[in-house]
Amino acid sequence: MIVGRIQAELDQLPEALRRIGQTILADPGAATRDTSPALAERSGTSPAAVTRFCRQFGFAGFAELRVALATETGRAEQAKWDVAVGHEIGPDDPVANVIQSVAAADTRLIQETAAQLEADTVAAVADAIVAAGRVMLFGSSSSGLVAQFIGGHMRRIGLSCWAHADPHEALADAAMLRPGDVVIGVSHQGRTSEVLEIVGEAGDHGATTVAVTSFPRSPLATLADHTLITGSREVALRPVSLSAVHSQMFVLDTLFIAVAQRTYERTNEAFRRTIQALEGHRVERN
Repeated sequence: MIVGRIQAELDQLPEALRRIGQTILADPGAATRDTSPALAERSGTSPAAVTRFCRQFGFAGFAELRVALATETGRAEQAKWDVAVGHEIGPDDPVANVIQSVAAADTRLIQETAAQLEADTVAAVADAIVAAGRVMLFGSSSSGLVAQFIGGHMRRIGLSCWAHADPHEALADAAMLRPGDVVIGVSHQGRTSEVLEIVGEAGDHGATTVAVTSFPRSPLATLADHTLITGSREVALRPVSLSAVHSQMFVLDTLFIAVAQRTYERTNEAFRRTIQALEGHRVERN
């Protein structure tokens, strides 16, 4: 969704384009009623800058951007998201309001992520994983936890998969990857040096490289063979990098299911065996 993309990439835009983005985000509904010159005047820029802004986000011109904004703001109004998502949580807010605000923000985040996730890219990465001799995931901090969680899922269906949060271990394993293997780097901003180093190392040895990031023009996205774009939406008292965890999980879980589809019989057998193995560690129902 376009509002989420503008919000995610705002800080990386040139000054003039950033002012246009800030003007749109301040009131997306007003932008749908603007002409290109009117938006330029409100943002203190020029019609040429508005055209550059549109092309930056994949639109041929302002008319296309205005239609996308109108569609999105219409859906938001229908779902009554704008009040809950835009609400700044304060220290005295009732817990019921906190629940509503966080739920609305995360629901919007997943929908924005789904809207910009390219099915062909997911399919291509899933095919590469199925054909790989070895798969490795790496992320730092909260992204590392996501990588380890999905890595465990992939091992459970019989894939040779390693997931690391320690960069030294990951770098050593990356050096052992070969053509046909896959490395997946998870980084919200796509600028974490350890992730870049590990994905680059694996790529130098011929592995297929995959970026999971919120920024399609980040160093990580530029480095990778395939990029899976995640959303991010800041909620008060929760940094944007933590809110991105939900969209990272969504993207990688979707990828996992695509892999499971391609290994359907083996996956079902693996689930049967692992469930049976763990059954003795569950208490009986009353």
